[in-house]
Amino acid sequence: MAEFCIRPTGARDLAAITRIYEHAVRHGTASFEIEPPGDAEMARRQDALVAGGYPFLAAERGGEVLGYAYVGPYRARPAYRWTVEDSVYVAPEAQQQGVGRALLERLLAEAEVRGFRQMIAVIGDRAQTASIALHQATGFRFVGTFEAVGFKFDRWLDSVLMQRSLGPGASIAP
Repeated sequence: MAEFCIRPTGARDLAAITRIYEHAVRHGTASFEIEPPGDAEMARRQDALVAGGYPFLAAERGGEVLGYAYVGPYRARPAYRWTVEDSVYVAPEAQQQGVGRALLERLLAEAEVRGFRQMIAVIGDRAQTASIALHQATGFRFVGTFEAVGFKFDRWLDSVLMQRSLGPGASIAP
């Protein structure tokens, strides 16, 4: 199997990113969105994150986007400035090939270089065992579960919360 590269996303990736996310929304519980956003909304989201100084990455092999990952603000209030939340999505045909792990590892490094101190994973549905295992394998620790906070596919869903320090974490002021 050919290797893939991890690189910053650009406008050329928008269609693939929208397609990957659409599949996740329609068929999975990683996202609590019910209707997938279109190209214009996905472009707005991508542009806002990149303009805000947050890393937004794609995994690519042979010109095909296999997955994408980004961090965004954990919460909007100023005291949360140094904490980010990650999102990782992999195309169904590229899953179980190390794409998610490579994206998350690079995302961790990029967030650390930008001076962020904590990364939060809010994993939709405790049945997302692959996502939970991925985050554990990259140094995240379990910090709690919000029970029955989402309703999708005619069932209640939990959110699993995981956290990882970046750089010096909370040992010194930013």
